[in-house]
Parts: sequence; structure tokens; C-alpha cells
Amino acid sequence: NNNNNNNSSTEEKITAKKKPCHQSMDQDYLKAKLQAQKEGKVNLRLLPEIFLCQNHLVNEEHAHQSMVHELVHAIDLCRTKMDPINNCIHMACTEIRAENLSDECTWLKELGSGRISKFRGHGTECVKRRAILSVKANPNCKGKASEYVDAAFERCYKDTFPFDRHPNLK
Repeated sequence: NNNNNNNSSTEEKITAKKKPCHQSMDQDYLKAKLQAQKEGKVNLRLLPEIFLCQNHLVNEEHAHQSMVHELVHAIDLCRTKMDPINNCIHMACTEIRAENLSDECTWLKELGSGRISKFRGHGTECVKRRAILSVKANPNCKGKASEYVDAAFERCYKDTFPFDRHPNLK
């Protein structure tokens, strides 16, 4: 009997898989799944799994940013009892954290896409804009996405776990 095993039954493991994606997670798909849950046909539960759709990845940098973004979501699911499907504040928080920590809102990326309206504060604006778009994708949150992101923004933007500081700060 080996008593040195530190793994507990409540520990969740994060898995990552690379595969082509044929069905997108668009709003109609999610709306149908949410309706099926309301009717008691399915029980939706988010797992700490990561699926990167190889047919949606542009290049290695995009793959890296996507992986970090999804890892932040998986970490949030493992460390808290969040329910981003049904709790829009939870969804807003994990999206804010994922956008902020994944390097998706760099100055150069925003400049290249023509989205910089001011030099100072562009990262914050980008994180907010992208988090709102993600929250809007959840039919449960669509109508008040901006309000949910605003409510969660200050606390969740400062939360850099599992990093000691923002990964881009030296």
C-alpha cells in the first residue's frame, strides 16, 4: 500500500486535444444545448478540457495564444466552483482573465487590426471588448454582456493567477 500518493479524488486534471472541428460552438448550437438542459434532456457540465480546432488556428503564435487562453479557463474551472454557462458574472470573469493573460491584446496586434483609438489604455479596452463578445456568445448572458463584464472587470483584470504578475511585465 503506497500512502505517498498525493492525488486526491477531488483533483481535476486538464486534458488537451488537437482535432479538426466540424461543428462550431455558435450561438444556435449553445442555445439548443441550453434548451435541452432546461427540458431535462441533458446535464451540461464544463470539464477542464481544451480543444484547439486546428482548422481555426492561423499560425503557431495564434495556437500559443489560444492554448494560454483556454488554460486560463481550465484553471478557473479547477480552482473555483464557477458555472460560466449559467452565471454570467463567472463567465465574464474567466473571459476577462483569459483575454488579459493570453497576449491576445498586444499593442502590435491591435495596431495591425486598426483597433487602437488611443495609445494609453488600449490593452484594457481590448480585453473589455473581447470579453464582451465572448459573454454575448452565451444566450443566457447576451442581453447584458457589457454590464456583466463591467461588474467583474476591476477584480478579474487584476487576478493574474497562476502567474505572480502579468506575463508581459518584466
